[in-house]
Amino acid sequence: MRQSEMLVPTLREAPAEADAAGHRWLLRSGMIRQLAAGIYSFLPLGRRILLNVERIVREEMDRAGCQEVLLPIMQPAELWEESGRYTQYGPELMRLKDRHAREFALGPTHEEVVTALARDEVNSYRKLPFTLYQIGTKFRDERRPRFGLLRGREFIMKDAYSFASDWEELDRTYQAMNTAYSRILERCGLEYIRVEADAGTIGGQGETHEFMALADVGEDTIVTCKHCGYAANLEKAGYQTSGYTTGNSAQAEDSVSSGSSGSTTAVRAVENVEDNTLVRIETPGVRTIAELSSFVGKAPHEIIKTLLYQADGQLIAALVRGDHEVNDIALKQVLGAEELILADETALASHPKLTVGFLGPIGLDLPIVVDADVAAMEHAITGANEVDVHYSNVVPGKDFALDKVDRIRFAAEGDGCPTCGESLVFTKGIEVGHIFKLGTKYSDAMGASFLDRNGRQCAPVMGCYGIGVSRLMAAIAEQYAGEEGIRWPSAIAPYHVHLIPMSWKDEQQRELTLELEQQLLDAGYSVLVDDRDERPGVKFKDSELIGLPVQIVIGRGAAERQVEFGSHVLAAQGESNRISMTAHEAVERAKEEL
Repeated sequence: MRQSEMLVPTLREAPAEADAAGHRWLLRSGMIRQLAAGIYSFLPLGRRILLNVERIVREEMDRAGCQEVLLPIMQPAELWEESGRYTQYGPELMRLKDRHAREFALGPTHEEVVTALARDEVNSYRKLPFTLYQIGTKFRDERRPRFGLLRGREFIMKDAYSFASDWEELDRTYQAMNTAYSRILERCGLEYIRVEADAGTIGGQGETHEFMALADVGEDTIVTCKHCGYAANLEKAGYQTSGYTTGNSAQAEDSVSSGSSGSTTAVRAVENVEDNTLVRIETPGVRTIAELSSFVGKAPHEIIKTLLYQADGQLIAALVRGDHEVNDIALKQVLGAEELILADETALASHPKLTVGFLGPIGLDLPIVVDADVAAMEHAITGANEVDVHYSNVVPGKDFALDKVDRIRFAAEGDGCPTCGESLVFTKGIEVGHIFKLGTKYSDAMGASFLDRNGRQCAPVMGCYGIGVSRLMAAIAEQYAGEEGIRWPSAIAPYHVHLIPMSWKDEQQRELTLELEQQLLDAGYSVLVDDRDERPGVKFKDSELIGLPVQIVIGRGAAERQVEFGSHVLAAQGESNRISMTAHEAVERAKEEL
């Protein structure tokens, strides 16, 4: 390919919307361009990377015995209503109407469509098991698209769906897909980890796992144990509690200054724990946990935090310690709610006495879910449901009821592994794949069935397996982003070798370039030739931005068949950017490294 004929609009500065390293380099190297928030065009180089990722995904799916299909993007709303997800999915589901006012959804996933297909086509156990997959565009109306391709409103995904006659068959497919996903990520050169996960809006009746690419920019938190190998998404992570109680005064002294910036009266009030008398504290303008901690001279883990939620439209309160955060998914499961959102001003309008910043469980006329660590506290500080007032000496079970106690918080620093008790480790990751055991969730809801060996009507047992193709590209960009650009792994790079003649007009340089190009093409490698009439500095800068695995510079030494060789391998070894060698040696070195 001649670079002079290719659309590669490199940028010297990253656009303002680029908020992650990989995203910045994808824009600067001319791989992608934003059309609207969360919607991107893939330019020629970016499209080639995407096709390479798709090729790897497709090869591993075929190797696992899956069959490729292409399912409609526009999905009738009736199918989503059959499964019950049309209202459950929320505003992220893009909905539209055709000219006949018939409702459709732009598919974020295809469980309903593929289940309807199986319902119509599969009526006997003899046609099971099988797995269908597709690679195509999906849509999700993200509230706040971020990080370029990592959280977009339009994205490319491989989704697969398996149908089995029983759970044993499903388990075999699940394990085969687990192996296939591991091979895909390894072939793409990603550093990743497989973790236990929550099924989210897709749901299911069995285990589910996510495949996380490790990256600081990742929006998911991965909880692991280096001792026993436990790994889970923060949403799913178990823990052994750190065990702090309000009696841990040493911890409090370590965590905050002893009230130096707060009220002396307030400090005396919270220290009066000889009896269980409830003490009223004036706390003017003190709304946050951090402010309250400083004001009264106590650590956050000695404070009860009260949060209000709407669970299927009903207002409820959730209590956690001040150093903890509510796990919305755990709380949703405890309540058995289909929808759970943090209460906003509109929801609180009918409760004028509730003032955010001073909320507490005492006298609160709402259903209350108490985290297990709060229930174990001996004395605590809470809001008094009155502006500028808090209570100290609060005793859970005495001053407010413990009718509903469960684990509703996220695992936190200091917690122990749920398996072995060793300290948990927290890292960031990008979800690039997710596999589910759906069971009969969709086949039951949508009336899909088959006759088993004994002539009984049974629902097929399903699995679902998604991998973000465009997210994979973005995750690789994040892991391989350097100071000058992205160093693309050879398996997915848009081209293997970048040939850079200093002067295309020079006959000897041009002839040697063409000779090297043909040798590399004959050996099965893809080649990009920079035949532009540009200064060497421009060519070198663009080459760094594009980030091909091997660069061969053809300059004044062309007459003697001398070139300069550069590569990602050389850079990783800390050697100079380019080393001099013969043209033959450069080709052989390229073959060796690629």
